[in-house]
Amino acid sequence: MKNENVRIISLIPSGTEILAALGLTDAIVGRSHECDYPPEIQNRPVCTQTRLHTDASSSDIHNGMNKILQSALSIYQIKTDVVERLKPTHIITQDQCDVCAVSFRDVEKAVDELTHTSPEIISLQPNLLEDVWNDIERVAHIFGVDAVHVLENLEARVKICQQKIQGLSLAELPNVACIEWTDPLMVGANWIPELVNLAGGQSLFCVTGQPSPNLRWETLLVSNPDIIVFMPCGFDLNRTRQEAKLLTQNPEWQNLHAAKTGRVYITDGNAYFNRPGPRLVDSLEIMAEILHPEIFDYGYRGTAWERL
Repeated sequence: MKNENVRIISLIPSGTEILAALGLTDAIVGRSHECDYPPEIQNRPVCTQTRLHTDASSSDIHNGMNKILQSALSIYQIKTDVVERLKPTHIITQDQCDVCAVSFRDVEKAVDELTHTSPEIISLQPNLLEDVWNDIERVAHIFGVDAVHVLENLEARVKICQQKIQGLSLAELPNVACIEWTDPLMVGANWIPELVNLAGGQSLFCVTGQPSPNLRWETLLVSNPDIIVFMPCGFDLNRTRQEAKLLTQNPEWQNLHAAKTGRVYITDGNAYFNRPGPRLVDSLEIMAEILHPEIFDYGYRGTAWERL
């Protein structure tokens, strides 16, 4: 590194994972309450907290979120006293989604209140896989480290997936619905359709690079996907299982082709699909295992995904 005095606070889990992949873990002096990977950063001071009760039901979380945003408050609070004490030179945040993590605006406001330091704010705003690669490159450039090896490795893994599905006919590419929230029903967008298509599927209901849209129950029934994958934002495998089961209690659920053929899956969306960092390639491999178990076996089953 060019500067040994670098002190980074990462306020977004994907930012923390990018720093770690670039060999900058030791420079991280603080983190958000959601930054939990890699495990060695869990002893860093926590610089944020949420105004939401995340153990509430999906519908209560959604309503609570809307209420907070309507009152012009942020869902997350920055512990300015902790930030002040840590004297960061850089703060990594995001400017993509006010629901996902502390917003760029909140960080700017917090930095204005600091008296001892004026850290540089690095804001990530990825919508596609390519944006994530660019973020990795940009962060590497800022801290004077090399991203070539990291990016080559990630891109090589993507290529392997693409090569393995090349021989599939159109009829062998299943229609896939990725459920990002259950109440109200929402589908995963941004980089999710890209992951589905790269893994040998056809993504339904959303546009690559666009925000996640709501989905009407009737639309799900009529389109009748071959495969349904649950990946609720912020939920691990166990919590996702509970959420999915609430949806499967709908009497019409059993009419769905995916339910009849046993092709409904749950994933750890919090660790993988909802984090636009290096583990999006793990997410691609997970999706490939789900869609084409006859071709792929990376060993994620049981920890990152399960059949419902």
